[in-house]
Amino acid sequence: MLGLRGVEMEAPPGGLQQEIQTLFTTEALKFLADLCSTFQPEVDKVLKLRILRKVQLDLTGELPNFRDDTAHIRSDQTWRVSPVPHRLQCRHVDIGDLSPCNTQRLIQGLNSKAQGIQVDFDDGNCPTYYNQIKGIYNVYQAVHNQFQDAPCISQAPILMLRPRAWNMVEHNLMVNGREVPGPLFDFGLLMFHNAKLLLENESGPFFYLSKVESHEEAKLWNQIFLWTEDKLGLPVGCIKATVLIECVLASFEMEEILYELREHSAGLNCGIWDYSASFVNKLGHRADFLLPDRSKYVNMEKRFLRSYMELLVQTCHRRGALATGGMAALLLPRDKASVLYKTVITTVNRLKLLEIQTGVDGFMVYDLDLIEPMQKLFQLHSQGRNQLHRLRDDLTVTPEDLLTMPAGGVTLFGLKYNIAVGVLFIEAWLSGRGHFFYKGQVEDSATAEISRSQVWQWIRHQVKLEDDGRTVTYGLVRSLAQGMMSELRAVMYCQTQRDDERLTTAMSMFLEVVQKSDFPEFLTTYLHLDHTFLKSQCLHEERREDGPHKAKL
Repeated sequence: MLGLRGVEMEAPPGGLQQEIQTLFTTEALKFLADLCSTFQPEVDKVLKLRILRKVQLDLTGELPNFRDDTAHIRSDQTWRVSPVPHRLQCRHVDIGDLSPCNTQRLIQGLNSKAQGIQVDFDDGNCPTYYNQIKGIYNVYQAVHNQFQDAPCISQAPILMLRPRAWNMVEHNLMVNGREVPGPLFDFGLLMFHNAKLLLENESGPFFYLSKVESHEEAKLWNQIFLWTEDKLGLPVGCIKATVLIECVLASFEMEEILYELREHSAGLNCGIWDYSASFVNKLGHRADFLLPDRSKYVNMEKRFLRSYMELLVQTCHRRGALATGGMAALLLPRDKASVLYKTVITTVNRLKLLEIQTGVDGFMVYDLDLIEPMQKLFQLHSQGRNQLHRLRDDLTVTPEDLLTMPAGGVTLFGLKYNIAVGVLFIEAWLSGRGHFFYKGQVEDSATAEISRSQVWQWIRHQVKLEDDGRTVTYGLVRSLAQGMMSELRAVMYCQTQRDDERLTTAMSMFLEVVQKSDFPEFLTTYLHLDHTFLKSQCLHEERREDGPHKAKL
C-alpha cells in the first residue's frame, strides 16, 4: 500500500474513509515500518525467553524467586525513578477497561471527573481491524479536540493509553514479510499522531504496559521509548508508562522493572485475575498450586494476593514511583434507593478501602457512577495527592508469602460461573466485543483468563466438588456447559439463528481450550490465531459494508 517497500497492508474495512486518510499517511506508515523492523528481533527474543523460563520451571521443578543476577539493583538504595509530571501525581481514580472504539463511552469518560482514563486496546477490547482503526482515530479526535461535546485535552482526564500485549500480533500489516507485533502497531500510530500535542498540553504521552513478565521486557520498552523520542524529536523521558504486574514471575522483578524504566516510569499496577491466572499458566500442572474456587476463596485479602499488593506498594514508594491497584468491576444498579445499590457500594468501599490502607495511590473503576464515591473514599482515608510518603518499611514479604495458595475447594456454582464467563467472553469476541456484562459486573479477558484457567486446572487435577463429591472431569464440564445453554442464550439475548450459532461455536471453542493437554498460554492469543475468529471478523466486515456497525456495546 502507498508504494512503501517491504510494507503490505490489508485493505481496511469499509466505512472508515476519514480514519484511514488521517492515520495511514505515507509518513506514518514509514515510521511504523521503521519501528517494527528495528524492534522485531528484540520482540522475538523476549517471547523466546518466556518459553525458556517456562521450560526451566517445568524441567527443574524450581519455584520463582528473586534473581541473584540482579541483586545489585535491589541492594542499591540510591536510585529513584524520575519524577512524573504534575498531572500524573494524583491518580486516585481512573476509568478502566474503556474500549476506545466505543465513541460514546470515550466521550462520557472525557466529560467525567476521573483523574484518568485507561484507553484499553488490550483486556477490554476485541482487536478487530475495524476496532483498532476506529479506536486509534477516536484517540486522535480526543487529543486534537475534535469532539464537540468533550472538553479540550488539557482539561479532560489524562489518557493512559494501553496498547496490546506482546503476545498479540496485527494480522493486517506485514513488514519485511512478517506480521507486526500488535503493541508496536498501536503504540506507533498513537505516538506518531498524538505525542507532540499531548506533550504541549501537559497531558502525555502516558501509557499502560500489559503483561510484562520480566525486566528484560521492561528494558525493551525503554529502548522503544528512547528510539521513538529521538525519531519524533521529543525530550528524553517525556513518555511515562505504568507497568501492570500481571504475572507471578514479574512480582519477583518489580524493582528491576522500575529500574529499567526509571526515566520513563509512571509506577506499577496490581490487579487480581490476570495475576491469579498466571499461577495456572506457569505452575498450574503442579498439585501444590491448585487454585481454589475464585468465587468463594480468592480475593485481595488472601495471603498471596495481599502480599503481592503490599510488596508492590513498598517497592514503588521506596523508589519514588506510584503504586496503583486494580479495577472495581461491580456495576451500580440504577435505583439508588434499592438494597442492591447499598450492597454494591458497601462491597466496593470495603475492597477499595483495603487497597487505600495498604498504601496504593489510586485504582480503577468501570462504572462512571463510582468515580465520585471512590474519590471521596480517598479523601477520607488518605492525605494529599498520593501516598508516596508511606514507605511501608514495616513489611517483609517473602517468596513463601507470594507463592502460598489459599485453602479451599471447588463449588458447583464456581465451576458453572467460570464456564459461563469463558463461553460468553468467546461469544463476545466472535461478535467483535472485548467485554460483556454478567451478574452485575463487567467481564473482560482478565476474568475470562482466570475462568478458563481454573476449569482446565480442575480437570487436570481431578478435583472433587464440595457440593456432592463429584469429580471435575472433562465429561462433567461438557455436560454442565450443554445444560447451561438456555441460561446463556437468555443472558446474551439470542434473537436470531446467527446469534444461536455463534453461542454454540463459542461453547465448542471453550470446551476445546479446557481439554488441551498443554495449557494455552493466553486465551486471547489462542482466539486471535484461530480460523473461526478470523473468519467471523471477515463476515462482520462484509455485513458492516452493507449497513451500520452493529457490534454490541
